[in-house]
Amino acid sequence: ANWQHITGPNCSLADELTDHPVVHVSWNDAIAYSSWIGARLPSELEWEHAARGGLQDVPFPWGNTEPDDEKHFPCNIWQGKFPRSNTCKDNYPTTAPTISFKPNGYGLFNMVGNVWEWTQDSFTTLNPANPKIEKNSPRYPDEPVKLAKGGSFLCHKSYCYRYRIAARIGNSKDSATTHMGFRIVWNS
Repeated sequence: ANWQHITGPNCSLADELTDHPVVHVSWNDAIAYSSWIGARLPSELEWEHAARGGLQDVPFPWGNTEPDDEKHFPCNIWQGKFPRSNTCKDNYPTTAPTISFKPNGYGLFNMVGNVWEWTQDSFTTLNPANPKIEKNSPRYPDEPVKLAKGGSFLCHKSYCYRYRIAARIGNSKDSATTHMGFRIVWNS
């Protein structure tokens, strides 16, 4: 699988999903593409500012109301019993078109849910022995790990409560999956 054949070599879904986010893109790929077009990935701080859309300290781009499995679907996440049954009440079993759901106050769509979004930052954790020293993630102790934000269509509160603005995840620079993508920033 790759960005052109998202479910494998015999797949032509990429042609059918031109209005969906690109997936199967590693951090290395996102950096190369961004550089090629004269843009860059956002920092974690920039990403969170953009996700809030002008709102102050809120957990979600639309405010404080929690998504649920029955009536409130402000983003593309899993509904049902993870991982056994996705009811798809939001109408999307995997990625949703990039302009799905209501935009935030800055006019940005799908800031949480849909696909994880790479940032330019490294994922570090505080060293409990010395909180002033950061270290690489325990999952990847010997390599730099990059930070992604926003959660994905596979997130559900019972399993991956990462579709909140403050949530974050680290992954190796060469990782690429069906639920990892990116968004770019142009300097003004």
